[in-house]
Amino acid sequence: MAIDVNNESGWDIDEEAVLDVARYALQRLRIHPLSELSVIVVDTEAMEQLHVQWMDEPGPTDVLSFPMDELRPGKEDEEPPQGLLGDIVLCPEVAKKQGADAGHSMDEELQLLTVHGVLHVLGYDHEEPDEEREMFGLQKAILDGWRAERGVEGPSPAPTTR
Repeated sequence: MAIDVNNESGWDIDEEAVLDVARYALQRLRIHPLSELSVIVVDTEAMEQLHVQWMDEPGPTDVLSFPMDELRPGKEDEEPPQGLLGDIVLCPEVAKKQGADAGHSMDEELQLLTVHGVLHVLGYDHEEPDEEREMFGLQKAILDGWRAERGVEGPSPAPTTR
């Protein structure tokens, strides 16, 4: 996987964990190993501008996803297509507040939001109750698997974004 993490936020984050959890999620979802993903970490002002521009909603948000080639998870019996997955934009200041409110760290929240962003880039959504159950169930399974493989103690953070 070609995954770039570009931290433009001025915040000290665990970039290696963001990269690792994104790679794990994409491998688990059978995305072609030569596909490309970009993760951009921005401050609240930049996130607010993107949120207004693309979602027509005021204020900063935690994560935005911008799919490119509309790739979808691969099936067991077929070769997944290669392509550009798109961009995930994270905001650590929002993640820190959400994480604190939910009882976990900013880095744990950024890991959760990275998986959330990957799922959105791959076409998952949570507008309808069925979609929400599927997406958040898959998000939890990916985070649980990643944390178990890395020997991270305790439960995965519960979803904080809707």
